[in-house]
Amino acid sequence: MLIKRSHARGHLAAALKRSRVAALIGPRQCGKTTLARQFVEADSPNYFDLEDPASLARLAEPKTALAGLKGIVVIDEIQRRPELFPVLRVLADRKPLPARFLILGSAAPELLRQSSESLAGRLELIPLSGLSLAEVGKKRQPLHWLRGGFPPSFLAASEADSLAWRRNFIQTFLERDLHQWGIGVPPAALMRFWAMLAHYHGQIWNAAEPAKALGISEPTVRKYLDILSGIFMVRQLQPWHANLKKRQVKAPKIYFRDSGLLHQMLGIRSERELFNHPKYGASWEGYAVEEAIKAAAPDEAYYWATHNGAEIDLLLVKNGKMTGVDCKRVDAPHLTPSMGIALRDLGLERIFVVYPGSRKYDITDKITALPFDSLATGEKAFS
Repeated sequence: MLIKRSHARGHLAAALKRSRVAALIGPRQCGKTTLARQFVEADSPNYFDLEDPASLARLAEPKTALAGLKGIVVIDEIQRRPELFPVLRVLADRKPLPARFLILGSAAPELLRQSSESLAGRLELIPLSGLSLAEVGKKRQPLHWLRGGFPPSFLAASEADSLAWRRNFIQTFLERDLHQWGIGVPPAALMRFWAMLAHYHGQIWNAAEPAKALGISEPTVRKYLDILSGIFMVRQLQPWHANLKKRQVKAPKIYFRDSGLLHQMLGIRSERELFNHPKYGASWEGYAVEEAIKAAAPDEAYYWATHNGAEIDLLLVKNGKMTGVDCKRVDAPHLTPSMGIALRDLGLERIFVVYPGSRKYDITDKITALPFDSLATGEKAFS
């Protein structure tokens, strides 16, 4: 079954028209290759998969191989050949421009570093995550929450197949991808940290606790966290700092980007086990945070908290305006002291309280209760 990703396809098509190089970045197996093949067929001479020995052989002399091509040229898994970036800069500067390049990458730090050095002013970045609620439809929301948004996991024929795919995905990353990307971390050590991190999902980060539990230094723990963030497994949601007299939290919050991988790490195998698990509420909050970010497509996203207990789960900045989002797994959200403080102190346009109910209603003139299923409408949800 192929799920149409019309919004992502439209965004990518627009980027390829206005930019000389477009970079589609996101975790492995999130659908980048499937989307790219809607623009260039896999058997086309304009398609290069850097995990394919035949493509690597064709790029033995990269400038010669690429210079004569016209139209859109796709290079998949670009982080495997960082020496291609200077070549792409030269080819992207030709006038007239015979070809535009679509590069796909699964490791953000290396890709962003190379692009900033070699392709500054020529490159447009398009992030792609797993399937969103808007793409799968609100009727399949329970399955989407349980299995996550990676297409092979979500579309698996059975729960057993979905679990097996996620287990193999984690194993492949640890045993193969780390080495191929030049990340010198022992797989067993990173696996222990990754599993432990599942229990910090939705919490404010404190490196001291996991470092002590694992018997490693705090800088090593931070390195592991940055690795998982860099390959799109974990989101470090940064705090917003306002010019206030209140003491504000300055550490990031930690969320697994994919609920299915979180559940895999927690040993959750079914919807029933999810509902009975101690991390049930944290899982739903993280799922709601990720889907709200996907739906709103903000320029920037933060959270806000003070040491006195005031907190807003999300601050979404878009077109110079800031909107608050709180995620509450309650039957009927009501005004809380935190909401009033945030409206007053941060000057928010509005606050939306995402909850699992079915009715949208105003709590106050600036605070609206928003059913979770509304996120399936994308940006319209926050209008």
